[in-house]
Amino acid sequence: MTLRLSSLYACVLGTAIWIGACGGPRRAAVTIDSPADGDTVRGSAVHVRLAVRGVELAPASEERPGTAHHHLFLDVDTGPLDRPIPAGVTGIVHLGRAQTDFQWDSVAPGPHRIIAVLGDSKHVPLVPLATDTVHFVVAPR
Repeated sequence: MTLRLSSLYACVLGTAIWIGACGGPRRAAVTIDSPADGDTVRGSAVHVRLAVRGVELAPASEERPGTAHHHLFLDVDTGPLDRPIPAGVTGIVHLGRAQTDFQWDSVAPGPHRIIAVLGDSKHVPLVPLATDTVHFVVAPR
Protein backbone atom coordinates (compact mmCIF):
# COMPACT_ATOMS: atom_id res chain seq x y z
CA MET A 1 0.00 0.00 0.00
CA THR A 2 2.81 2.42 0.86
CA LEU A 3 4.59 1.70 -2.45
CA ARG A 4 1.34 2.21 -4.34
CA LEU A 5 0.70 5.57 -2.66
CA SER A 6 4.32 6.63 -3.25
CA SER A 7 3.93 5.85 -6.95
CA LEU A 8 0.69 7.82 -7.05
CA TYR A 9 2.31 10.84 -5.39
CA ALA A 10 5.26 10.62 -7.77
CA CYS A 11 2.88 10.65 -10.74
CA VAL A 12 0.88 13.56 -9.39
CA LEU A 13 4.02 15.55 -8.67
CA GLY A 14 5.58 14.68 -12.05
CA THR A 15 8.63 13.08 -10.48
CA ALA A 16 8.24 9.54 -11.80
CA ILE A 17 11.53 8.33 -13.20
CA TRP A 18 10.43 5.00 -14.62
CA ILE A 19 8.86 5.39 -18.07
CA GLY A 20 5.28 4.29 -17.86
CA ALA A 21 5.08 4.54 -14.06
CA CYS A 22 2.09 6.84 -14.32
CA GLY A 23 0.25 4.76 -16.87
CA GLY A 24 1.07 7.24 -19.61
CA PRO A 25 2.46 6.39 -23.02
CA ARG A 26 5.81 4.66 -23.06
CA ARG A 27 8.59 5.95 -25.25
CA ALA A 28 8.85 3.98 -28.49
CA ALA A 29 12.08 2.10 -29.15
CA VAL A 30 13.37 -0.04 -32.01
CA THR A 31 16.13 -2.64 -31.88
CA ILE A 32 17.89 -4.38 -34.73
CA ASP A 33 18.16 -7.93 -33.38
CA SER A 34 19.88 -9.33 -36.47
CA PRO A 35 22.45 -8.80 -37.72
CA ALA A 36 24.06 -7.82 -34.43
CA ASP A 37 26.51 -4.95 -34.29
CA GLY A 38 29.93 -6.23 -35.38
CA ASP A 39 28.59 -9.44 -37.01
CA THR A 40 30.10 -11.03 -40.08
CA VAL A 41 27.42 -12.23 -42.50
CA ARG A 42 28.51 -15.06 -44.83
CA GLY A 43 27.12 -14.76 -48.34
CA SER A 44 25.32 -11.86 -49.98
CA ALA A 45 21.89 -12.26 -48.32
CA VAL A 46 21.43 -10.13 -45.20
CA HIS A 47 18.39 -10.99 -43.09
CA VAL A 48 17.25 -8.16 -40.79
CA ARG A 49 15.08 -8.90 -37.73
CA LEU A 50 13.60 -5.99 -35.77
CA ALA A 51 11.91 -5.58 -32.40
CA VAL A 52 9.92 -2.68 -30.94
CA ARG A 53 8.57 -1.67 -27.58
CA GLY A 54 6.40 1.17 -26.43
CA VAL A 55 4.42 1.46 -29.67
CA GLU A 56 2.03 -0.67 -31.69
CA LEU A 57 3.17 -1.71 -35.15
CA ALA A 58 0.51 -1.20 -37.80
CA PRO A 59 0.40 -0.98 -41.59
CA ALA A 60 0.98 2.55 -42.85
CA SER A 61 -2.35 2.38 -44.67
CA GLU A 62 -4.25 2.28 -41.36
CA GLU A 63 -3.32 5.88 -40.44
CA ARG A 64 -3.98 5.37 -36.72
CA PRO A 65 -2.38 7.69 -34.15
CA GLY A 66 0.02 5.97 -31.78
CA THR A 67 1.17 3.38 -34.33
CA ALA A 68 4.35 3.04 -36.36
CA HIS A 69 6.14 0.93 -38.94
CA HIS A 70 9.80 0.26 -39.77
CA HIS A 71 12.08 1.99 -42.23
CA LEU A 72 15.54 0.60 -43.02
CA PHE A 73 18.54 2.42 -44.44
CA LEU A 74 21.36 0.31 -45.87
CA ASP A 75 24.53 2.37 -46.27
CA VAL A 76 22.39 5.51 -46.72
CA ASP A 77 22.14 8.45 -44.34
CA THR A 78 18.67 9.17 -42.98
CA GLY A 79 18.48 12.77 -44.11
CA PRO A 80 16.25 15.23 -42.22
CA LEU A 81 14.28 13.39 -39.55
CA ASP A 82 11.48 15.94 -39.36
CA ARG A 83 10.21 15.12 -42.87
CA PRO A 84 8.70 12.03 -44.50
CA ILE A 85 11.22 9.32 -45.34
CA PRO A 86 11.44 9.24 -49.14
CA ALA A 87 10.21 6.28 -51.18
CA GLY A 88 11.94 4.92 -54.27
CA VAL A 89 15.46 5.61 -53.03
CA THR A 90 18.06 2.87 -53.37
CA GLY A 91 19.04 1.64 -49.91
CA ILE A 92 15.84 2.82 -48.18
CA VAL A 93 13.12 0.26 -47.47
CA HIS A 94 9.66 1.01 -46.07
CA LEU A 95 8.19 -1.95 -44.19
CA GLY A 96 4.74 -0.42 -44.53
CA ARG A 97 2.80 -3.60 -43.76
CA ALA A 98 4.18 -3.65 -40.18
CA GLN A 99 6.72 -6.38 -40.98
CA THR A 100 9.51 -7.10 -38.51
CA ASP A 101 11.75 -9.02 -40.93
CA PHE A 102 13.38 -8.10 -44.21
CA GLN A 103 16.04 -9.64 -46.41
CA TRP A 104 18.42 -7.77 -48.65
CA ASP A 105 19.81 -9.95 -51.45
CA SER A 106 23.06 -9.38 -53.34
CA VAL A 107 24.75 -7.21 -50.71
CA ALA A 108 28.35 -6.62 -51.78
CA PRO A 109 31.22 -7.96 -49.65
CA GLY A 110 32.67 -5.46 -47.21
CA PRO A 111 31.56 -3.25 -44.31
CA HIS A 112 27.96 -2.04 -44.12
CA ARG A 113 25.60 -0.10 -41.87
CA ILE A 114 21.86 -0.48 -41.26
CA ILE A 115 19.81 2.22 -39.58
CA ALA A 116 16.27 1.39 -38.45
CA VAL A 117 13.80 4.25 -37.91
CA LEU A 118 10.21 4.00 -36.70
CA GLY A 119 7.85 6.23 -38.64
CA ASP A 120 4.17 7.09 -38.46
CA SER A 121 1.58 6.37 -41.15
CA LYS A 122 2.85 9.36 -43.14
CA HIS A 123 6.42 7.95 -42.96
CA VAL A 124 7.57 10.78 -40.68
CA PRO A 125 9.97 9.59 -37.95
CA LEU A 126 8.43 9.42 -34.49
CA VAL A 127 9.10 12.15 -31.93
CA PRO A 128 11.00 11.43 -29.79
CA LEU A 129 13.11 9.61 -32.35
CA ALA A 130 13.12 5.79 -32.24
CA THR A 131 16.18 4.51 -34.10
CA ASP A 132 18.92 1.88 -33.93
CA THR A 133 22.11 1.35 -35.93
CA VAL A 134 24.31 -1.69 -36.53
CA HIS A 135 27.56 -2.09 -38.41
CA PHE A 136 28.45 -5.46 -39.93
CA VAL A 137 30.62 -7.04 -42.59
CA VAL A 138 29.53 -9.20 -45.51
CA ALA A 139 32.06 -11.91 -46.33
CA PRO A 140 32.02 -14.37 -49.22
CA ARG A 141 30.87 -17.91 -48.45
